[in-house]
Amino acid sequence: MYVNTKEILEKASKNFYAIPAFNINNLEFLIAIIEGAIEKNAPVIIETSEGAIKYAGNGDIYRGANLFVKMVREYADSVKIPIALHLDHGKHLEYIAAAVKAGYSSVMIDASHEEFEKNLTITKEVVKWAHASGVSVEAELGQLSGIEDNVYAAENVLVDPEQAKIFVEETGVDFLAPAIGTSHGAFKFKGEAKLDFDRLKKVKELTNIPLVLHGASSVLKQFVDIAEEFGADFGGAKGVPAEEIKKCVELGINKVNTDTDLRIAFVAGVRKYLKENPKEFDPRKYFKEGMNYVKEVVMDRLEFLGASGKA
Repeated sequence: MYVNTKEILEKASKNFYAIPAFNINNLEFLIAIIEGAIEKNAPVIIETSEGAIKYAGNGDIYRGANLFVKMVREYADSVKIPIALHLDHGKHLEYIAAAVKAGYSSVMIDASHEEFEKNLTITKEVVKWAHASGVSVEAELGQLSGIEDNVYAAENVLVDPEQAKIFVEETGVDFLAPAIGTSHGAFKFKGEAKLDFDRLKKVKELTNIPLVLHGASSVLKQFVDIAEEFGADFGGAKGVPAEEIKKCVELGINKVNTDTDLRIAFVAGVRKYLKENPKEFDPRKYFKEGMNYVKEVVMDRLEFLGASGKA
C-alpha cells in the first residue's frame, strides 16, 4: 500500500527502529527492493534523486516524476506492506515541484549548502506548499563530504543541535537529516568511520522528530569482492559499519539512506553472470542476477535496522 513517508517514520521513531530508504533509477531495483521488503514483512521507502527523475523522463522532469509515481504506486497498491516514495536531495525547486505535483509521498529540500537563515527560509516555504498537497518534507542541517549522484561537498560541516531545535520549530519540517560525520559515495573514509554520537543524541532530544542518516551505505565486502573478481575496481572503498549504524538507530535515527550498496551489489551480479555466460545477451537474465544480489542487501538492511516484521 502506498503511504505518506511521515506515517512510516513517526511509527519508527516511537518504537526505536529505522526504515531503510533505497534509491532507484529503474524497474529492476524497484522489484528487488519490494521483493526483499515483502519477504521481511517490512515497510520500505523508495527514493529517487533529481538525476534519476531526469534520467527516467529522458530530460523531462515532470514526465520522470510521473513515471516513478505510477511505477511505485502500481506495485505498492498490489501488496500489503507500506511503501513510500521520496525525493532525495531536492536542491532545485523545479524538481521538488515536479515530485509534489506527481504525487510523491515526501520530498527533501536540501539547502544545507546555504547559510542557516537562508536554509531556514527556503525550507519553511517548501514545507508550506508541500504540506498543502499532503506531502511530507525532509531537510538537512550541516553538510556531508563526498560525491554521489550530483550531491557534492568538499568537507563535513557538522550540525549544531541548538540550531536544529530552532530550525525544526520554525520550519515545521517533518524529519531532519543532521550531519554527524558520514559521507556520500563508495569512498567515505580514509580511516575508520568517526561519527559524532553525542551530537546525534542531543539533536534527537531537542527536536523529538524522526531523524535521517545520509551517506549510510556500508560498502559490503562480499559484493565488492565479487565485483572485483569479475573486473570492477573499487579499491579503497569504505562504508559505515553496521554496528555504527545500529548505534545511530539507538540514538534516534529512523530513516537510513542506502544507494551505493545497491549499485555495487547489482554490478557484482551482472559482471559475474556475463563473465560466466559470455554468449548471453538477454538483459532479463543478467539483470536478474544483479537483482538477486540487491534483494540480499535489502533484506540484510531491513533486519539489522529493526524494520523486519514491522509492516
